[in-house]
Amino acid sequence: MYKIRITKIASEALKQLDKKTQIKIIQRIEELKRNPALLGKQLKGPLKELRSIRAVRQRYRIIYKILETEILVIIVGIGLRKDGDKKDIYELMKKYIRTGLIKE
Repeated sequence: MYKIRITKIASEALKQLDKKTQIKIIQRIEELKRNPALLGKQLKGPLKELRSIRAVRQRYRIIYKILETEILVIIVGIGLRKDGDKKDIYELMKKYIRTGLIKE
């Protein structure tokens, strides 16, 4: 079983959601404890060190990193997939990496 750690950025994003959505996302995060490598997909480009899993009717993405040596999953971002929008979760993650808020 993997341990789960949630970054401040992901925690803040989760707090901004309504309770029903929060519960569904937390349930999905709990699923990552068993086998995070099988559940999500590996991202590409500047996000290549991260993985993504869909949640809440496929609209939300949970962005995470697996640290195998520590048997740990770090949730680095939670947000909506809005292709072409600057608030798209993947665009936000790229920005956070560029600005150093999230380490690659």
